[in-house]
Amino acid sequence: MERELWPPLYRALRDVAKDFRQKYVSYQPWVLAAVFLWAALHDRPVSWACQARHWSTTKLRPPRLPHRGTLSRRVDGPAVAAFLRELERRLRDRQQLGLLALLDGKPLPVSGVSKDPDATFGRAAGGKGKGYKLHTLWANRALPEAWEVTPLNEAETTVARRLLGQAPGAGYVLADGNYDASPVFDEAAAGGRQLVTPMPDPNAGQGHHYVSPYRRRCIDLVRGDFGRSLYGQRRQIERLYGNAVSFGGGLGGLPAWVRGRERVRTWVWAKLLINAARILKLKDLRHL
Repeated sequence: MERELWPPLYRALRDVAKDFRQKYVSYQPWVLAAVFLWAALHDRPVSWACQARHWSTTKLRPPRLPHRGTLSRRVDGPAVAAFLRELERRLRDRQQLGLLALLDGKPLPVSGVSKDPDATFGRAAGGKGKGYKLHTLWANRALPEAWEVTPLNEAETTVARRLLGQAPGAGYVLADGNYDASPVFDEAAAGGRQLVTPMPDPNAGQGHHYVSPYRRRCIDLVRGDFGRSLYGQRRQIERLYGNAVSFGGGLGGLPAWVRGRERVRTWVWAKLLINAARILKLKDLRHL
């Protein structure tokens, strides 16, 4: 997998680096990003990627490798984050924005006895768990339109409103029943989208509290053939997450050395970029 994914990812890094420089530093952000991505691609800690002997399988590497202390200190900082954000934008923009968006979250559990001060207990797959959660809004591109890593106990509806506010568009947003809240419907509509969630309660929308007009529209939609057929496409999110974890270097569980919200965010960021390189490579192969 390294031989297939690293060359396009490295070329994208160098392309962004042409327009991105930081003053008064020994190592430019692209170097730190490259070393961190190399570590993430191999599911290794940053100290492993800072050793030249672990780059013997490729000629695509920075001319000088940083000390692990330098990388650990700077990789979660604003300069590298700005670089990764631009890299993310360029990879995302290689595909057209879709009219159908998918809103969901993926738990990122840690051990229940972990001393990580940022990890919290909350709802995870199959019950309770401790850790973090990746929240994403996908719209037919290699990278989410917006994403965020939060402690596991943060309400999905709260995060959804932030994601929808960051990524306006047009069309429909499909989500599960956890996102069935009038403020989320209003936020989606403010950005140009109609949120669609299941409505199992036959009396939905008939209470005396505020009900968003866009929630009422959703109720009408899912009771008709078009709405049911539309919502059936939500299963694509399961494929997206499933494919993201199903290859070497993919977004699996958090390794023992990735702890703290900032480091978890940067690790997940690297995995999303690696997954984007995989998706774009597959897309290019289909056009051969």
